[in-house]
Amino acid sequence: MRVMIDANVLYPTVMREVVLGVARAGLFTPQWSPRILEEWARAAAKLGPEAETHARGEIAILNAGWPNAEIRYPVALEARLWLPDPGDLHVLAAAIAGSSDAIMTVNAKDFPRNILTEEGLVRVDPDGYLQGCAEAQPERVIPVAQSVLAEARRLSGDDWTMRALMKKVRLPRFGKTIERAGV
Repeated sequence: MRVMIDANVLYPTVMREVVLGVARAGLFTPQWSPRILEEWARAAAKLGPEAETHARGEIAILNAGWPNAEIRYPVALEARLWLPDPGDLHVLAAAIAGSSDAIMTVNAKDFPRNILTEEGLVRVDPDGYLQGCAEAQPERVIPVAQSVLAEARRLSGDDWTMRALMKKVRLPRFGKTIERAGV
């Protein structure tokens, strides 16, 4: 399954690490566009130049790790499309150009299912999608969640529980599913 990942999933860090960890585990193929990555870098820049530099480094690592993930499209493609927020047309255009199966976003209201269906796409929210992955293939997803939790503990110095960390990063159902699995 090819999934176009919106910038609001790539930034914040913990959500990105879980989503991309599940992709690394082979549960889906991630996709993004240069503009999506630029939105991530600009969002990070609001925290200061050091945060932007760090984000751009992460972006370079992503592109090196997934050389086929970056999708480019003709600008004219956006002209035939409509979404409630015209600022999101680039995500839909990239998904169409990349023959994506889904768009992963936390922004449901600006990606109406009926419009996506017309383009052969579905919208998935990261929490529900990751929960489904964890239920279907726990042996591949649990190690990802454990690794992200360990790194969050190391970096923050806090003794996070899985459920508390995932709730904080807007992945509460995923966290509950992982916790029920004994993590």
